[in-house]
Amino acid sequence: MVQTKIVPSHPALIVEGKSRFLVVTDLHIGFESNLATNDIFVGKNTSINETISELESLIDDTNADSLILLGDVKSSIKSISKNEWDEVPLFFNKIKEKCDVTLVPGNHDANVQRLVPDGVSMISSAGLVVENMLLTHGHTMPSENFSHVDKIIMGHVHPVFFDQDSVLNGQRVWVTIKTEKQKIFPSASGEIEILIVPSFNKYFYATYKKQHKRSISPIIEKTKDALSAKILTLDGTIIGDESILKQVL
Repeated sequence: MVQTKIVPSHPALIVEGKSRFLVVTDLHIGFESNLATNDIFVGKNTSINETISELESLIDDTNADSLILLGDVKSSIKSISKNEWDEVPLFFNKIKEKCDVTLVPGNHDANVQRLVPDGVSMISSAGLVVENMLLTHGHTMPSENFSHVDKIIMGHVHPVFFDQDSVLNGQRVWVTIKTEKQKIFPSASGEIEILIVPSFNKYFYATYKKQHKRSISPIIEKTKDALSAKILTLDGTIIGDESILKQVL
């Protein structure tokens, strides 16, 4: 039986069965170009070096056999920026020295295959099934071919908690949702759990909700009437239930 557990204080998940996978999502390498257009500047190579260093440490600390990237490795949607040409291959070459790497492409990963070096597994954007779980980016509806799964692990929507009276305002959070399986897979019955992994990019937060541009997921749109939900901080503390889903999604 496959088990999942969050890595305390990090936006990273361990999926453990026959192998031990480290799962992260939404790195958005090259995002600085978008910030620069709004006169917000991050030091040259700062974020890519931070990302590589943090992931290398997590791989060591968790003894992961493999890293699964749930999409949006790069930041631009339809093109490849100059930063991405330089930094995405650098990232993959560094990380593949530590462990096996699998990429499930997201909606920002158009033409990413041109940046992925040999030795990195790139699969269909439909997702990856590990026993009873589907690991996918979350920007498309899963195929009925996956209707046997009872858990979906996804990214894409960058969950952030908003409450201006809270010290946690603007912080990245984990979200788990339980809903009727038929809402995702019309031919199926029973319940399904959806686990939303926070963005690995630590710059993807905001202090005011109007500053935070959310991504829309058809999976989440189908589960607005969740049977139950839990909102957790990065260290795993439960801070809310389905009543505050609108504050994070």
